[in-house]
Amino acid sequence: MNSVSSPVTIFTGAIAVYFLFITFPRQLTSPRAALAILGLGLAFFGIGLTDGHFRKIVTTPDNVPIVGMLFVFGYFTWFAMRKAVANDIRMEKGEPTVEKLETDEKVLVFPYLIFIEFVIALVYAVGLVLWSIFLKAPLEEPANPTVSPNPSKAPWYFLGLQEMLVYFDPWIAGVLLPTLIILGLCAIPYLDRDPSTSGFYSFKGRKAVISVYLFGFWILWILLIIVGTFLRGPNWNFFGPFEVWDVHKVVPLVNVNLSDLIFIKGLSRGLPKQWFIREAPGILLVLFYLAVPPAILAKTVFKEAYKKLGAARYGFLVMLLLLMCALPIKMYLRWAFNLKYLVAIPEFFFNI
Repeated sequence: MNSVSSPVTIFTGAIAVYFLFITFPRQLTSPRAALAILGLGLAFFGIGLTDGHFRKIVTTPDNVPIVGMLFVFGYFTWFAMRKAVANDIRMEKGEPTVEKLETDEKVLVFPYLIFIEFVIALVYAVGLVLWSIFLKAPLEEPANPTVSPNPSKAPWYFLGLQEMLVYFDPWIAGVLLPTLIILGLCAIPYLDRDPSTSGFYSFKGRKAVISVYLFGFWILWILLIIVGTFLRGPNWNFFGPFEVWDVHKVVPLVNVNLSDLIFIKGLSRGLPKQWFIREAPGILLVLFYLAVPPAILAKTVFKEAYKKLGAARYGFLVMLLLLMCALPIKMYLRWAFNLKYLVAIPEFFFNI
């Protein structure tokens, strides 16, 4: 398992699962498929707990909630998609959606809804008490400025950003990308505002927008949290799930910029002194990436989405998608070609 657990295989497998899920939602949201996936997950953790290192990592008080989050996140994603598939099937048959049928059965907020919420609140209170009894808080000694933990990790909800810092400059990973995430989430109701697919679960009617959102949520957030929590060890090196975290592990840093590959290795000459000549290939490549794919997608995969959303909303949606895809693309370039930056302009502290 450790020998095949590289960043390339893990991210490639996750992206393959994502495409299977959005391509075959009816098959993968069936109860049999859900039980099979759940069984595989439980079997993996069950067998993994026999390994001392794996057991130590997943049973750390800080990491136990993240393990639980994986199953909770998987269940609610499956549940929402299953309801969307059920409505799509009903609409294909000319039948009303499940939400439409439920609106005919109105009940009073008090006492019915209040009673259910009160019972759920009691259950959660009991759960928190039991949690605090059996799972101790990970309190450590007072902070010592002369001693830094290795690995030094951010809280779990920032591990995705910390992972991004490996591949981008701090202003991109810590400022630009989080801002785009927030703007993208705020823009969803304005990008997909078709009233014919509002007010109920549906995947077929808003496939493009849901697919973009799931890609950002699955690959660029949940997966990065998993990697940062369970697979990043001392010195922020990558370790397999059953590999002992060796603090003395040394990984050679052989990352180079695109300009180095082109001028030094490709043309066997020194780097030009003018930054705009030196970084021209990278700048042109980035501009090509941001300009050409939207036009191609509008004529092919996102043809219906382009007609439905219009040029402005479609352009914003595809630009968010391209910026989201830039993160895994940059990861693969780093892993496969040891590429550090496509555009490196230290004169202006601008590196992509």
